[in-house]
Amino acid sequence: MPLAVLPTVNASLNAASAALLLLGWICIRSGWIRPHLVCMLTACVLSVTFLVSYVIYHAQVGSVRFTGHGWIRPVYFSILVSHTVLAVVIVPLAARTLWLAFHRRFAEHRRLARVTLPVWLYVSVTGVVVYWMLYHW
Repeated sequence: MPLAVLPTVNASLNAASAALLLLGWICIRSGWIRPHLVCMLTACVLSVTFLVSYVIYHAQVGSVRFTGHGWIRPVYFSILVSHTVLAVVIVPLAARTLWLAFHRRFAEHRRLARVTLPVWLYVSVTGVVVYWMLYHW
């Protein structure tokens, strides 16, 4: 796979992860435990795949500069900073949430998932926004 397609692949992985997180949330709200499990585990696999692909790309290319000017610059950097900080936070948060579920500690899992889901969704969606602003703005 050519290196140039990795940003698009990464954005696609983030978008798919966000869609699965929402679908998994709908499933659990509907009492569909098995589909919820499948959605959340698949979202996790896609997020880990994204992380590996992201590291490979940036190890080869380095950082990519935002070329927008004017009012969009502070908007972009606000999104980027919040995305980056929460991307670091989500790793142990998601890992703990999954760990609690696998150990059948569902009350704790449910409480933590109420924090994990919106943070993970934000990171996934803003990942796509950052990609769009960097490569298509």
